[in-house]
Amino acid sequence: MGQFAEAAGKSGSRMRMFGGITIVLGLVAMLTPMLTGYSIIMLIGGLVVVAGGMRMVWAFGAGTLGKGLLVFALGGLTLLCGLALLANPLFASGLVTLLMTIYFIADGAAEFAAGLGRRPESGWGWLLFGGLVSIALGIMLWRQAPLSGAWALGLFFGIKLLFAGIMMLTLGSAVRAAARA
Repeated sequence: MGQFAEAAGKSGSRMRMFGGITIVLGLVAMLTPMLTGYSIIMLIGGLVVVAGGMRMVWAFGAGTLGKGLLVFALGGLTLLCGLALLANPLFASGLVTLLMTIYFIADGAAEFAAGLGRRPESGWGWLLFGGLVSIALGIMLWRQAPLSGAWALGLFFGIKLLFAGIMMLTLGSAVRAAARA
Protein backbone atom coordinates (compact mmCIF):
# COMPACT_ATOMS: atom_id res chain seq x y z
CA MET A 1 0.00 0.00 0.00
CA GLY A 2 2.92 2.37 0.72
CA GLN A 3 4.25 2.00 -2.82
CA PHE A 4 0.82 2.83 -4.29
CA ALA A 5 0.48 5.91 -2.09
CA GLU A 6 3.95 7.09 -3.13
CA ALA A 7 3.13 6.62 -6.84
CA ALA A 8 -0.19 8.44 -6.42
CA GLY A 9 1.54 11.29 -4.60
CA LYS A 10 4.08 11.67 -7.43
CA SER A 11 1.28 11.56 -9.99
CA GLY A 12 -0.60 14.29 -8.13
CA SER A 13 2.54 16.43 -7.95
CA ARG A 14 3.15 16.00 -11.67
CA MET A 15 -0.46 16.93 -12.42
CA ARG A 16 -0.10 20.07 -10.30
CA MET A 17 3.14 21.01 -12.08
CA PHE A 18 1.52 20.58 -15.52
CA GLY A 19 -1.49 22.54 -14.25
CA GLY A 20 0.78 25.44 -13.32
CA ILE A 21 2.46 25.36 -16.72
CA THR A 22 -0.94 25.25 -18.43
CA ILE A 23 -2.11 28.28 -16.43
CA VAL A 24 0.99 30.25 -17.48
CA LEU A 25 0.45 29.27 -21.14
CA GLY A 26 -3.19 30.33 -20.87
CA LEU A 27 -2.24 33.71 -19.48
CA VAL A 28 0.34 34.24 -22.24
CA ALA A 29 -2.26 33.29 -24.86
CA MET A 30 -4.78 35.74 -23.37
CA LEU A 31 -2.19 38.54 -23.31
CA THR A 32 -1.32 37.96 -26.99
CA PRO A 33 -4.58 36.75 -28.54
CA MET A 34 -3.86 37.76 -32.13
CA LEU A 35 -0.43 36.13 -32.10
CA THR A 36 -1.88 33.00 -30.48
CA GLY A 37 -4.75 32.84 -32.99
CA TYR A 38 -2.49 33.21 -36.00
CA SER A 39 -0.01 30.74 -34.51
CA ILE A 40 -2.80 28.16 -34.25
CA ILE A 41 -3.83 28.85 -37.84
CA MET A 42 -0.27 28.64 -39.18
CA LEU A 43 0.40 25.44 -37.23
CA ILE A 44 -2.70 23.79 -38.68
CA GLY A 45 -1.80 24.97 -42.19
CA GLY A 46 1.74 23.66 -41.81
CA LEU A 47 0.54 20.30 -40.52
CA VAL A 48 -1.88 19.95 -43.44
CA VAL A 49 0.96 20.73 -45.90
CA VAL A 50 3.17 18.08 -44.29
CA ALA A 51 0.32 15.56 -44.33
CA GLY A 52 -0.27 16.21 -48.02
CA GLY A 53 3.41 15.77 -48.83
CA MET A 54 3.60 12.57 -46.81
CA ARG A 55 0.53 11.21 -48.58
CA MET A 56 2.10 11.97 -51.96
CA VAL A 57 5.30 10.16 -50.97
CA TRP A 58 3.24 7.25 -49.64
CA ALA A 59 1.57 6.96 -53.06
CA PHE A 60 4.82 5.60 -54.53
CA GLY A 61 4.45 2.53 -52.33
CA ALA A 62 0.95 1.72 -53.59
CA GLY A 63 0.43 -1.73 -55.04
CA THR A 64 -1.11 -0.63 -58.34
CA LEU A 65 -0.78 2.34 -60.66
CA GLY A 66 -4.45 3.28 -60.27
CA LYS A 67 -4.31 3.20 -56.50
CA GLY A 68 -1.03 5.11 -56.52
CA LEU A 69 -2.47 7.84 -58.75
CA LEU A 70 -5.52 8.18 -56.53
CA VAL A 71 -3.44 8.46 -53.35
CA PHE A 72 -1.08 10.92 -55.08
CA ALA A 73 -4.02 13.06 -56.22
CA LEU A 74 -5.52 13.06 -52.71
CA GLY A 75 -2.13 14.00 -51.30
CA GLY A 76 -1.85 16.82 -53.82
CA LEU A 77 -5.31 18.08 -52.85
CA THR A 78 -4.37 17.93 -49.18
CA LEU A 79 -1.15 19.83 -49.92
CA LEU A 80 -3.08 22.51 -51.82
CA CYS A 81 -5.54 22.87 -48.94
CA GLY A 82 -2.67 23.39 -46.53
CA LEU A 83 -1.08 25.97 -48.81
CA ALA A 84 -4.44 27.75 -49.10
CA LEU A 85 -4.68 27.91 -45.30
CA LEU A 86 -1.18 29.37 -45.10
CA ALA A 87 -1.74 31.79 -48.00
CA ASN A 88 -5.07 33.14 -46.76
CA PRO A 89 -5.01 33.42 -42.98
CA LEU A 90 -8.29 35.38 -42.94
CA PHE A 91 -10.15 32.47 -44.56
CA ALA A 92 -8.29 30.04 -42.34
CA SER A 93 -9.21 31.97 -39.21
CA GLY A 94 -12.89 31.70 -40.12
CA LEU A 95 -12.58 27.96 -40.73
CA VAL A 96 -10.54 27.32 -37.60
CA THR A 97 -12.93 29.48 -35.56
CA LEU A 98 -15.81 27.25 -36.68
CA LEU A 99 -13.84 24.12 -35.76
CA MET A 100 -12.87 25.58 -32.38
CA THR A 101 -16.52 26.44 -31.75
CA ILE A 102 -17.42 22.79 -32.19
CA TYR A 103 -14.45 21.74 -30.04
CA PHE A 104 -15.31 24.11 -27.17
CA ILE A 105 -18.94 22.98 -27.05
CA ALA A 106 -18.12 19.25 -27.27
CA ASP A 107 -15.26 19.49 -24.76
CA GLY A 108 -17.40 21.56 -22.40
CA ALA A 109 -20.19 18.99 -22.52
CA ALA A 110 -17.66 16.22 -21.75
CA GLU A 111 -16.18 18.17 -18.82
CA PHE A 112 -19.64 18.92 -17.47
CA ALA A 113 -20.59 15.23 -17.67
CA ALA A 114 -17.30 14.26 -15.99
CA GLY A 115 -18.02 16.74 -13.20
CA LEU A 116 -21.45 15.21 -12.64
CA GLY A 117 -19.83 11.77 -12.57
CA ARG A 118 -17.30 12.83 -9.92
CA ARG A 119 -19.92 14.68 -7.88
CA PRO A 120 -19.13 13.47 -4.37
CA GLU A 121 -15.35 13.71 -4.93
CA SER A 122 -13.16 16.75 -4.51
CA GLY A 123 -12.85 19.00 -7.56
CA TRP A 124 -16.14 18.08 -9.20
CA GLY A 125 -17.35 21.68 -9.05
CA TRP A 126 -14.34 22.89 -11.03
CA LEU A 127 -15.10 20.34 -13.73
CA LEU A 128 -18.69 21.58 -13.92
CA PHE A 129 -17.57 25.19 -13.97
CA GLY A 130 -14.87 24.53 -16.58
CA GLY A 131 -17.39 22.71 -18.75
CA LEU A 132 -19.84 25.61 -18.54
CA VAL A 133 -17.07 28.08 -19.42
CA SER A 134 -16.09 25.98 -22.46
CA ILE A 135 -19.70 25.79 -23.64
CA ALA A 136 -20.11 29.56 -23.15
CA LEU A 137 -16.91 30.23 -25.13
CA GLY A 138 -18.16 28.01 -27.95
CA ILE A 139 -21.49 29.82 -28.06
CA MET A 140 -19.75 33.21 -28.02
CA LEU A 141 -17.52 32.17 -30.92
CA TRP A 142 -20.52 30.85 -32.84
CA ARG A 143 -22.46 34.09 -32.42
CA GLN A 144 -19.58 36.21 -33.76
CA ALA A 145 -18.19 33.88 -36.42
CA PRO A 146 -16.58 34.55 -38.81
CA LEU A 147 -15.99 38.13 -37.62
CA SER A 148 -14.34 37.04 -34.40
CA GLY A 149 -11.33 35.63 -36.25
CA ALA A 150 -7.88 35.06 -34.89
CA TRP A 151 -8.02 37.36 -31.85
CA ALA A 152 -11.08 35.62 -30.39
CA LEU A 153 -9.58 32.26 -31.20
CA GLY A 154 -6.40 33.15 -29.30
CA LEU A 155 -8.22 34.75 -26.38
CA PHE A 156 -10.72 31.92 -25.93
CA PHE A 157 -8.00 29.31 -26.30
CA GLY A 158 -6.08 31.10 -23.54
CA ILE A 159 -9.16 31.10 -21.30
CA LYS A 160 -9.63 27.39 -22.00
CA LEU A 161 -5.98 26.70 -21.06
CA LEU A 162 -6.35 28.75 -17.87
CA PHE A 163 -9.36 26.74 -16.68
CA ALA A 164 -7.75 23.44 -17.74
CA GLY A 165 -4.73 24.38 -15.61
CA ILE A 166 -6.93 25.22 -12.63
CA MET A 167 -8.68 21.85 -12.95
CA MET A 168 -5.33 20.06 -13.15
CA LEU A 169 -4.10 21.86 -10.02
CA THR A 170 -7.29 21.02 -8.15
CA LEU A 171 -7.37 17.38 -9.19
CA GLY A 172 -3.63 16.98 -8.56
CA SER A 173 -4.09 18.33 -5.05
CA ALA A 174 -6.99 15.92 -4.48
CA VAL A 175 -4.86 12.98 -5.64
CA ARG A 176 -2.01 14.00 -3.33
CA ALA A 177 -4.38 14.42 -0.40
CA ALA A 178 -5.93 11.00 -1.05
CA ALA A 179 -2.46 9.44 -1.25
CA ARG A 180 -1.53 10.85 2.15
CA ALA A 181 -4.73 9.58 3.80
